[in-house]
Amino acid sequence: MDVPGEMIPIVMFAAIALVFCLFLYFRYRSRESVQATIRQAIEKGQELTPEVLDRLGEPRKAGSADMRRGIIGLAIGIAIAAFGVLLDEQEAVRPMLAISAFPFVVGIAYLGLWKFSKRSD
Repeated sequence: MDVPGEMIPIVMFAAIALVFCLFLYFRYRSRESVQATIRQAIEKGQELTPEVLDRLGEPRKAGSADMRRGIIGLAIGIAIAAFGVLLDEQEAVRPMLAISAFPFVVGIAYLGLWKFSKRSD
């Protein structure tokens, strides 16, 4: 099967858009189900305290969520850089190192946020 070279970036961006749309759709469905639960509780006359509403709302992030994201970003950056070095092609090393810099720096930023944030853990 001969695929034209122009199709590769089109498919890549379409796949990214599809993943983003699916994320938004499932987040919408989750919020809709929480609202339906609240509506049913009100119709049945149950008392809704602020604590119950808090538990039904947005999930709270763990205190170490930024640290986890930072470590994952660093790992992805290192993995991409290692892949570029291990390809053993001189033309591939520099672009792979450039690509790996983005998740690496984002990982460092998340670790900085984790280090300097006020947390109670």
